[in-house]
Amino acid sequence: MPFQSRKDQFHLPTGMIYLDGNSLGPLPRAAADRVSRTMLDEWGDMLITGWNRAGWMAQPMALGDRIGRLIGAKAGQVAVGDTLSIKVFQALAAALAMTDRKVILSDSGNFPSDLYIAQGLIRAFGHDLELRVVAPEDVAANITSDVAVLMLTQVDYRTGRLHDMAALTAQAHAVGVVTVWDLAHSAGALAVDVAGCGADFAVGCTYKYLNGGPGAPAFIYVAPRHAQTAAPVLAGWLGHDAPFAFEPAYRPGDGIARMRVGTPPVIQMAALEAAMDIWDDVDMAALRDASIALTQRFIAGVEAACPDLTLACPRDPAVRGSQVSFSHPQGYAAMQACIAHGVVGDFRAPDIMRFGFTPLFIDAADVDAAVAVIARVMNEALWDNPQFQARSAVT
Repeated sequence: MPFQSRKDQFHLPTGMIYLDGNSLGPLPRAAADRVSRTMLDEWGDMLITGWNRAGWMAQPMALGDRIGRLIGAKAGQVAVGDTLSIKVFQALAAALAMTDRKVILSDSGNFPSDLYIAQGLIRAFGHDLELRVVAPEDVAANITSDVAVLMLTQVDYRTGRLHDMAALTAQAHAVGVVTVWDLAHSAGALAVDVAGCGADFAVGCTYKYLNGGPGAPAFIYVAPRHAQTAAPVLAGWLGHDAPFAFEPAYRPGDGIARMRVGTPPVIQMAALEAAMDIWDDVDMAALRDASIALTQRFIAGVEAACPDLTLACPRDPAVRGSQVSFSHPQGYAAMQACIAHGVVGDFRAPDIMRFGFTPLFIDAADVDAAVAVIARVMNEALWDNPQFQARSAVT
C-alpha cells in the first residue's frame, strides 16, 4: 500500500474499521496540538494581536492555496471560510447574475442543501426563475440554450455516481450555460481539475475526505476569467476591498478575496492546517488508483458473502467516486448492527448503506475484516434487534 505510512498520522480507535471518512474524516493526530497552540499561545497570549502576529487574517487564502492543489486550481483562486451552504449560495447567485436566462439545471442526486439554496434564491430574488431537476443520467440531454446555470455535485452523495465534469462543462459552455460544481464528495477523494475542465465556479467542504473536523470551513473557487467581475450577492465585510477602511458602501475585494464573507473560524482552521500537512505531498492520481483497488475489493467481497445486499453504486470504477453503496430494506438497522460490531459506515434514506474509502488510513486488510463483519451481520440477521431499529437524529 503506497499510503500505509500515513495511517499512523490519524487517531483511529482500537477495534474500529472506519469506513465513513466520506461523511466525517478522522482526527489527524497533529490537530489537537495545533489547536491547543492556537488557543493557548495565540488566542491566550496574543489576544487580538493574533490577527496580525499569528496570521489569522491570512488563513483563508493560505489554506485555499493548499486545497487548490488538490482540485486543479492555481494559487490565489480558492478561498476558505464559512459553510458549504453559504458557498453554494455565493456561487449560484454570482452565476445567475452573469446571464439573463432563468433556468437552474440540477439533478435528483444532488445534495438536498444545494437544491434548498436554489429554491431559496428563487423565492427571494426571482419568481420567474425555475429549478429544473432531472435524473442524473438525463443531465446531458437537458443542457439546452434556455438553461442559465448547471449546478451539480460531482459525486452523488447516495450512490457515489461520478459525473464527467469535463464533458458536461464543455457541453454547457457550448450553449452559454454557466457551471457550478459541488466537490463535497470528490475533493480529497479523486483527482479533480477545475481549471482544466473549465469550471466557472466550484465549492466544497473540508470535514469529509480532507479531515478538517466537524464544522470545518468550506471553500470556493472562481475561474480566473470571472474573478474580477463575479458579483457576490452575499457581500460580507471581509470580502470588501479595504475592510479596515470601514466604508459604508461595499466595494468587492480583489479576485477570489471578494468571496470572503464572515470572520475566519480561526480555531477550526488550525485543525484544518494540521490536516493539510498530511495532504500537501499526496499524489492524487496514486490515491485514486488505491481507492479503486479498495472499492473493487470491497464490492467483490460483499457480493460474494452477502447475497441479500444489492449494489447501489456504479459497478464501473471510472464512473464511481470513493464510496460504495449497497441497498437493503432494513438498511438502517443493518448499518447500526455493523457499527455495533466495529465497522462504521452510515445510512442514507430510503435504504442505502454507504461506505467510504480513504487510502490514507484504510488498507486491504481493513477491507477484508470489514467484509467479514458485514457478512456476519447480514447472514446471521444480527440487525433484527430492537436496539438497531430506533432512529437517531443523525443516520
